[in-house]
Parts: sequence; C-alpha cells; structure tokens
Amino acid sequence: MGAYWISIYREIRDQAKLDAYAELAGPAIREAGGTFLARGMPAAAYEDGLVERTVLIGFDSVDAAVAAHESPAYQEALAALGDGVVRDMRIIEAA
Repeated sequence: MGAYWISIYREIRDQAKLDAYAELAGPAIREAGGTFLARGMPAAAYEDGLVERTVLIGFDSVDAAVAAHESPAYQEALAALGDGVVRDMRIIEAA
C-alpha cells in the first residue's frame, strides 16, 4: 500500500537555509522513490485550516517513505535546513 509524506511549513525563518535544503532534499527524495504530488500555498483553506506552504510526496509504502527520511542524503538536507523553518512533517499510509 502507498504512503504520503506531508510537510506543512508553519514559519520560514531563513529562506537561504530553505533554498539549500531544497537543492539537496529534492534529489534525495526522488532517488528514494518519492514523487512530488503537490507543493505550494493552499488554493483555499477551510474550518481551522491555515494558509501555509504544504508539500505532498507519494511513496510506494510507509517503509519506503521512512527509509527516504532516514537516508544519508536526506539527513544531509536536514542538516542544511537546520533552524531555517518550523514545520510539521508526517508520513501516513494511503487509504
């Protein structure tokens, strides 16, 4: 069963760190089997929804998504990001 990696950016503190992260993270995630499905600001937000940058990435499985996050290449991207953002990141199994 597939899985989704969802990142919601609560606060961007340092755009340069985010840019450095993106240059490393994109290739690392794609090499690990991830497919970027959506990224950007919401077109609409309802109920208690907040207008925050959101990234949705598809994987073949939860194990593949977790392995991508734990990979040395992605950990290098996280090190570049450092304290540049405050975000909520989760992996969920597809229905």
